[in-house]
Amino acid sequence: MTSKTQVPPRWRNDVERILITDDQLARRIKTLSRAIERDFRGREMVVVSLLNGTIMFLADMIRHLSLPLRLDFMGVSSYGAGTESGELVFTKELRIDVRGRDVLLVDDILDTGRTLSRVIPKLRALKPRRIKVCVLLDKPSRRVERVKADYIGFTIPDFFVVGYGLDFAERYRNLPFVGVLHSHIYKQDIGRVMSFRKRR
Repeated sequence: MTSKTQVPPRWRNDVERILITDDQLARRIKTLSRAIERDFRGREMVVVSLLNGTIMFLADMIRHLSLPLRLDFMGVSSYGAGTESGELVFTKELRIDVRGRDVLLVDDILDTGRTLSRVIPKLRALKPRRIKVCVLLDKPSRRVERVKADYIGFTIPDFFVVGYGLDFAERYRNLPFVGVLHSHIYKQDIGRVMSFRKRR
């Protein structure tokens, strides 16, 4: 899956190519929202979104949902300066009581599955009626945990992607598309981190 749309000039030094355009995102998210509405059959849901990468995806998706919903966030951090998953840290807990309610858990990307394998049991302990998982991107080639999503925007190869809320070292979230990051960008940052650790 690679778009033929050219990367805007200001991003070409950082982004190798566009994987999913803004138009493709808009069309697919509208379709996903319709599927969610059918499955929830008009029941009120609690949308639990994982910060920070879901913000753009979440905003576009819930605008297409006409069923009643409540919204809350969980803060979860699993990436440092590099590209590999690190220790999972919960930085924000839910405020809304989900006991006996239908929950839609929203994440930006499902790759190794380590994040959702920790988040889902944490949510189950709060006794919701059911939990459905929705992700913008699924990267099955990276999976190490047995986790599946009920709603998937796009299945992608093992590229390091940024944009539309996804970041590298807290940059690139504001790109309106999903793009493949040039490898020299993240290799350069990893080199800095390793050099700093050696100096310590």
